[in-house]
Amino acid sequence: MIRYVATRLWQSALTLVLASIVVFVGVRALPGDPALAMAGEEATPAQLAIVRAQLGLDQSVPHQYFAFLGKLLHGDFGNSTRTGTPVTDLIATTLPVTLWLSAYAIVVAVIVGIVFGVIAERFRGRWPEWITNGFALIGLSVPNFWLGILAILYLAVTLGWFPASGYVDVVANPLKGLYYLTLPAVILGTSLAAVIMRQTRASMIETMKTDYVRTANAKGLGAGRVLFRYGLRNSLIVVVTIVGLQLGGLISGAVVTERIFALPGFGKLTLDAVFTRDYPVIQAVVLVITLSYIVINLAVDILYSVVNPKIRVGGSN
Repeated sequence: MIRYVATRLWQSALTLVLASIVVFVGVRALPGDPALAMAGEEATPAQLAIVRAQLGLDQSVPHQYFAFLGKLLHGDFGNSTRTGTPVTDLIATTLPVTLWLSAYAIVVAVIVGIVFGVIAERFRGRWPEWITNGFALIGLSVPNFWLGILAILYLAVTLGWFPASGYVDVVANPLKGLYYLTLPAVILGTSLAAVIMRQTRASMIETMKTDYVRTANAKGLGAGRVLFRYGLRNSLIVVVTIVGLQLGGLISGAVVTERIFALPGFGKLTLDAVFTRDYPVIQAVVLVITLSYIVINLAVDILYSVVNPKIRVGGSN
């Protein structure tokens, strides 16, 4: 286990370095001039030269990269070229919003997906399965932005059940904060819930055909006990895999949801940085998302052996 974790940490560090190179070069390939965006359209060439010197853009690209990497190793992402605020402060302000939203969406998706998956397996060929399959089809087919617009129109504006926009700090006011995040979390977690439902159903169908389930039934154990203790428990590894792979995607994919519901999260910060060619912010955002993917995938690999003791991280059974 220790050797495996050490190997994965080394691979993760290499991945981060490669990601930083790709991001650094890719950001500078974007059209537009951050110095012009910072100085204004009416800036003179002399003023632009001063701004470029302040931002370090007058240096060669390799020199800029190593300067960026040196600051990064000390936890310094630089300052925003748009506002002058340290990027770490911007991330510290906006990232918790996205993390709360993503975590809430994961909880909703896991609960709904597992419940609907169990119902679909338990009532195969009957109307409950048709309803759950219809839900999965809608969740996989309809884009989140369209569901978000419909939810705001009917659930927020027409019925008044939820706020149409805004954010309340969950730490300062947990109940009100979660209330404001409920509708965005449901919309963000819809497609994930559909995937979990389909995979849970398929995994449970295969599990319920195994010898140990037939043995449990032959011993006279109740149908509910067999379903949940043997069928669902041994199907959870599929759910763990999906959640692990999708959590990083939720953090990066929350951009649209946050835009629709006007949440001051990571998504808004990303869009503002792209529109204004804010190099330091874009680089920091992509690296944070990359790091989240790496950490989550490592945690999922280790969690495999917890969910299913027959699986060993080292690869042996």
